[in-house]
Amino acid sequence: MDATQDDFGPPRDEREVAAVIDILMHSYAMTPEDCEGWKKRQDLGNLRLLREKGQVGATLGLLRMGQWYGGRSVPVIGVGGVGVHPLHRGQGTATRLMRHLLREVRAEGAPLSILYPATQPLYRRVGYELAGGRYEIRVPVSSLGTDERGLRLRAIEAADEAAITACYTRVARHRQGWLDRGAFSWTRVRNPRTETVHGFLVEGDAGVEGYVYLARRPQKDLKYELGVTDVVATTPVAARRLLRFLGDHHSLGTEAVWFGGVDEPLLWLLREQDYSVKLYMHWMARVLDVAAALEARGWPPDAAGVLHLEVEDDLFPENQGRFVLEVASGAARVTRGGEGRMRLHVRQLASLYTGFASADALRAMGLLQADDASVQVAQRLLHGPTPSMRDMF
Repeated sequence: MDATQDDFGPPRDEREVAAVIDILMHSYAMTPEDCEGWKKRQDLGNLRLLREKGQVGATLGLLRMGQWYGGRSVPVIGVGGVGVHPLHRGQGTATRLMRHLLREVRAEGAPLSILYPATQPLYRRVGYELAGGRYEIRVPVSSLGTDERGLRLRAIEAADEAAITACYTRVARHRQGWLDRGAFSWTRVRNPRTETVHGFLVEGDAGVEGYVYLARRPQKDLKYELGVTDVVATTPVAARRLLRFLGDHHSLGTEAVWFGGVDEPLLWLLREQDYSVKLYMHWMARVLDVAAALEARGWPPDAAGVLHLEVEDDLFPENQGRFVLEVASGAARVTRGGEGRMRLHVRQLASLYTGFASADALRAMGLLQADDASVQVAQRLLHGPTPSMRDMF
């Protein structure tokens, strides 16, 4: 049984903030010093607590941001820092915490929520499903050299931040699942918790064409790893110039490491296949509002079709039942009713929505029921670029 609404909400006082810190220490093995730094960075208004018999039993943090789908930024609620006090575990506390949060953010109008799961069964119980991946990319620094030195390269200054953001957006909007970054995400790029990051950009006649933020992580015998918190190029010459810059660290640099998708474009410019792309973690998505989510995202401009859905949702009756999705000219319209030719749980709708799973694959595993014609329409409309994410949150 759910706790009453009064049992859920932001912290009321410093005593409850201290209780949150205690939960984080138990849940994530954070030190007191880690927690003090966390408290300074945290917007306490974005914390949510579940109280049981007057005690804080669980906590999480929410982050309002955007995520790119089909060239459009969809408002999403990111969820992180989910923790349950050891004395409250095994009692359904985390499930109730998440249900309260999802009701709150759906009422605000958020169409979608995303998170990185420490455990999948918990989040599947409240309607999340696998929706994309974050991949670790490792390249020997000695393999990064090119002959390109034409563009001007210089250190990033504070006045460059707007141009850097615009440069990132030009690329990110075409990468399915990448964040439409706000202040929190940019801080993680430029000022991560435990590293000193330096930024460099390359300029052409029209302005900023690419940039890189990197940290030098010490290893043995003066060697170091290049920890790249972000690297973006909007032109081929900028991409080659940035690779040349990273390759110039070859005397002491061992590997360059960054995160992205399996389709990382920079890897096409390398001479040899001596790099690795390894899954770091899958992320999950939860469709909060079926109609709003489908209408908020972008669609291929040349794609057209009608899909009759029948959705099951254990938490939101508003998502339950039949919907007709009509796509034309890069936009979607969703109405109630229809024939329900494709029957699926809201979890599987999340995987379809991001393009992580195809309708054909889900049907083959018994995770949706549909006729061949409906599967073909879904393949045409929803199975596109592989969804990924560069950022953690």
